[in-house]
Amino acid sequence: MPKRPKILLVDDSPLILMVIGQALEKEGFISRKAGNVEEAMTALENEIPDLILSDYQMPGTDGFAFRQHLMTIPEYKNIPFMFLTSVTDHAHMIAGISLDAIDYIDKDTPIVVIISKINNFLNSIRERHEHTIRELSSAAIALNLYSVPQEIPRINGFEIDFWHKSFENYPGGDFIDVLTINNRYTFIILGDVMGKKWGAWFFSFGYLSYIRAAVRICVSEGDVSTKSIMQKINSVIYHDPVVSDVLSTLSLVRIDPENETLSYTGAGDLPLLYFSSRENKLNRINSSGLLLGISKEGGFDEHLFTMQPGDQLIMITDGLIDKETPAGKKTDLNSFIDEIEKYLGKTNSFATLKYDGFLNEKAREQIDDCSLIFIQKNS
Repeated sequence: MPKRPKILLVDDSPLILMVIGQALEKEGFISRKAGNVEEAMTALENEIPDLILSDYQMPGTDGFAFRQHLMTIPEYKNIPFMFLTSVTDHAHMIAGISLDAIDYIDKDTPIVVIISKINNFLNSIRERHEHTIRELSSAAIALNLYSVPQEIPRINGFEIDFWHKSFENYPGGDFIDVLTINNRYTFIILGDVMGKKWGAWFFSFGYLSYIRAAVRICVSEGDVSTKSIMQKINSVIYHDPVVSDVLSTLSLVRIDPENETLSYTGAGDLPLLYFSSRENKLNRINSSGLLLGISKEGGFDEHLFTMQPGDQLIMITDGLIDKETPAGKKTDLNSFIDEIEKYLGKTNSFATLKYDGFLNEKAREQIDDCSLIFIQKNS
């Protein structure tokens, strides 16, 4: 189902909010309403709209001051902005356009024309994005750059597989990799660079480069501790001004099939979900580490455990537990666990998750990249 564009209406007239809001909803938009700038700023804290449609003349902070304020805030300054107002003299129109407003619409304009202007603008944005995606994809293929593996290596005694769905086909911030080193240790990497749409995609390659290099260097020096490796990755990112301000989660798992043991360290990530076949129970494995680069020390811990035949381990990013609601974004790990638990403990658990609708249903609800890594200990 196509995503419904979100429009934030800002006007001190309840009648304008009702009339235009109803027209937008009828045309398939999601309409959020604010009676003044203070209410609009609160609405922006809950979700980022695709477009802001704001009055100019309002009590207190007017529309120009509102736009000027938004332009000083990095996460808000690029939200497309239109003025909808009864003040249409030439000087005001020039002032509005100088604030990078994309249009200045008279309130006497027929509703159908206002809707048409909004549709035309959003369609042009979508077309530019689709063109950018095609160019990025072509460049990635030409340079052999991927944020997810093209194939998973086979590991004796274990089944490993993954599922990934980018948000609206944008290259995103989720990254996955599986490295087997010295024909013994396999490191499984799952991370999420936090950013807006495909902007995070650029940093995901940088993070993967750090992580791959750190893992290989540490193992070559005899250090196979996921905690130690995570700390070294964190230290490099913390001291690198290019990426130190970019937040990222990371789950790092090491499998040693020779000893049939696993080691896990996390940085700001979601809990690993561990299904014990002996207990017939799904448990959470929580990490204490902070997001990568946020602190020099990081506070990382290390979990060591041995998987028994039939045990299963699930790693996920937050795109699988976030969803859009009328009140804004909702994060619900507990509901996800309740839903996924009934699929686990079977010999074909991953295939069932992938092909029997569960993950496809999650993809239809997604508001961010979705990634899942599945690990099972075979008998």
